[in-house]
Amino acid sequence: MVLADIAASFYFYNKAVVRNAKAFLAKTPDLRSDQPFLAPETQAWIEAQSFREVEIVSDDGLKLRGYYLEAGAPAAHTVILAHGYSGHAKQMGAFAKYYHEQLGFNVLMPDHRGHGRSEGNVIGFGWLERRDYLKWIDYIVGHAGDRSAIILHGVSMGAATVLMASGEPLPDQVKAVIADSSYTSAKDELGYQLQRMYRLPRFPLLQSTSLLTKIRAGYAFDEASALVQVRKARVPILFIHGAADRFVPCEMVHTLYENCRSEKDLLIVENAGHGKSYQVDQTTYQRTMTAFIGKYMRTEAAVL
Repeated sequence: MVLADIAASFYFYNKAVVRNAKAFLAKTPDLRSDQPFLAPETQAWIEAQSFREVEIVSDDGLKLRGYYLEAGAPAAHTVILAHGYSGHAKQMGAFAKYYHEQLGFNVLMPDHRGHGRSEGNVIGFGWLERRDYLKWIDYIVGHAGDRSAIILHGVSMGAATVLMASGEPLPDQVKAVIADSSYTSAKDELGYQLQRMYRLPRFPLLQSTSLLTKIRAGYAFDEASALVQVRKARVPILFIHGAADRFVPCEMVHTLYENCRSEKDLLIVENAGHGKSYQVDQTTYQRTMTAFIGKYMRTEAAVL
């Protein structure tokens, strides 16, 4: 029994935490959609932009890469976009287009560690990545100056990343956070998926895999907690979730919202599955996020 648990722990560690192709996601009914992640017009817009490839070095020595797009006119306001698990930076292109074209923002789209063109062999479910986003914030302040006004906006694991970052000491330049489809913690989400996708009990497999992750990747699943971090947050947070999300249950966003102690707002999008709120009701999404941002970026009131 012990040997079986150890073997299963290595299997799920390699499946979930190690950088590799996540083919199982394509077979997950909760994530299926008749729509491509990027609509053709968004893909065409991305290809037409002159993104500058940028690079920072993480606290643990990884080269992290991203794409930076200057606003059409000189601007102090910048959005840093955070993509989801097993994704890459340019999958946030629809948001980049709106921020850049409609709000006049500079846009930074990083590849998470272990994703895209960034280095790294393990995925941190937001916990390791939160420190990387502090470095990206420093990069923007260093590039655009102390007058910078920064929004963090993430989807799925990217949402968990920006929520986990929200509980860290943030510079005054960070004005607000937008978190779309975040889980409460890696422990909660992985435990949920063990039962839902594999019909396996959480105990003892989740605990043993978490211990292996602590030894090999440097963090345990219960450490990777957006819930703990939002209790410490001082920055305003807009929570967004699809009511039909079965991959990250919608009840998780209510738990996050109720535990958040900073200024906050909540948008639930009916009939939207995981990470699909923007596709399902773009008008309400844009109106809500723009109004929320406008509360906290006074110098850009004319733009917003």
